[in-house]
Amino acid sequence: MPELPDLAILADAIDTAISGRPIAGATTPQSLVLRGTPAELAAFEGQQVREVFRRGKFLVFELDRDRMIINPMLTGRFGFAAPGAKAWPQIAASISFGAADLDPASTRGRARALPTWPGLDADWLPARDSTMDLRYRDATRMGKIYLLPKGVDRVVAGWDNQGPDADDPELTLEVWRSRIARYSGELKNLLRNQEFVAGIGNAYSDEILWAARLAPFRKRSSLAAAEVETLYHATRETLAWAINELHRLVPPRLEVEQRKFLNVHRKGGEACPRCGSKISEVSAGGFVTSYCRSCQR
Repeated sequence: MPELPDLAILADAIDTAISGRPIAGATTPQSLVLRGTPAELAAFEGQQVREVFRRGKFLVFELDRDRMIINPMLTGRFGFAAPGAKAWPQIAASISFGAADLDPASTRGRARALPTWPGLDADWLPARDSTMDLRYRDATRMGKIYLLPKGVDRVVAGWDNQGPDADDPELTLEVWRSRIARYSGELKNLLRNQEFVAGIGNAYSDEILWAARLAPFRKRSSLAAAEVETLYHATRETLAWAINELHRLVPPRLEVEQRKFLNVHRKGGEACPRCGSKISEVSAGGFVTSYCRSCQR
């Protein structure tokens, strides 16, 4: 499942590639993923993309007039392609874009700083003076593409009840303490609760709790004040570390999920990188939890 670090990389890459470009057309071979009408989708043509950014587990596409939000859910994947390139299997949607507005005086082109891609030249991205396609593949069709034309009040499932992004600069330790006090239950479930903080899922909840040396099944009510602070810093540092690693590992294959660099998630039976003990792994409710019984308390 794409989580905050994964989507941060996707937002950087997609924003760099398509902002300032007009939408030239779109197809949805798996119409089940679309939340909107064919007429609404056709009306997106000609609008330029102003910005692409991440909010929680969503990608937001701001256009001249309208907005599109994509929630890739468990199996949604993205990639770039030249127009007419061989079709992907299980493709759910493809959006075609014209050449970008390269006029330096234009306010509709990309004015934001370019991200850095360690060890990789920026030319892995589509040339901005050529046409391109953004493809979305979804094997289970669980993900959704929401069309939000101006003046249309369409519900985006899970959007309105999101807490602050887990890496939001305004999520200070003081705010964290105030928010966490409202919740009970196990720590892993708390981190995955999008109403508490947005963007963390199964993989990074494991990584954060390992970094904090806290067991996933501990109750929030058992945490001392110092442990609440430790969990806060572990959350911020783990997400920042992962984003930095993914900038190096992901390109040019955006559609390939990178998880091998993680410390404990899905590494049951391997040695804990910190203490050397065997990593434990349990599966409940369809989700794998990986942790070290020796150094997570």
